[in-house]
Amino acid sequence: MSIRLITFDLDDTLWSVEPVIIQADNALRAWLVRYAPLLGELTSERLKQLRSEVVQQNPYLDQQVSELRYQVLLRALLQSGYPQLEAQDLAEQAFQVFLSERQKVDLFTDVLPTLECLRHDYMLAALSNGNADVRRIGLGKYFSFALNADMLGVAKPEPHMFLAALARAQVAPEQSIHIGDNPEHDIFGAQQVGMRTVWFNPEQKVWTGEREPDAWVSQISQLPDIIKQFEV
Repeated sequence: MSIRLITFDLDDTLWSVEPVIIQADNALRAWLVRYAPLLGELTSERLKQLRSEVVQQNPYLDQQVSELRYQVLLRALLQSGYPQLEAQDLAEQAFQVFLSERQKVDLFTDVLPTLECLRHDYMLAALSNGNADVRRIGLGKYFSFALNADMLGVAKPEPHMFLAALARAQVAPEQSIHIGDNPEHDIFGAQQVGMRTVWFNPEQKVWTGEREPDAWVSQISQLPDIIKQFEV
């Protein structure tokens, strides 16, 4: 059966996410120092404790990164003595500072030409547990749609995100391929619903999961040739 839909993970599949988060966190802290002086230093240890407190009270937020970050900021501001309304306003502004910086990614060099090649023959979609926005990043024209954990309330490897993509595209699982770097979130998650899988493995690690992916690539530019093999 021919392939109609290709879904992509984003973070650490189309770009390296660690430097992006570091950059966004630095911008957030600088903003807070200027506009929320009562807060004091927001150390990694303090953030970890605040996150634990928020998730303990609202376990569902563990799969919704944007709302979780906002609630962590709100709790920190409230604990620092800001009144409720002012804390809410500051938390929202601070989150938007972080989110804006979060979109400033450095794509792997072969991503754009590969997406350009694929989009003419297949429907492309983005499936992410993070809060990167393909439109703000400048990839909107390549993807027919994008789904993430914030939108759906569940994160990969839960089947719901993959099933939602199949329903949105109106394709059968065997007509689709998911590409991602995470053996559990991406490969196992997609396998649960019958999608074919391609493991993005630039470091050429040894597979340790239960069921191997249908294929693996060390560069995104290898995808067109891999996908053609599925068409045979």
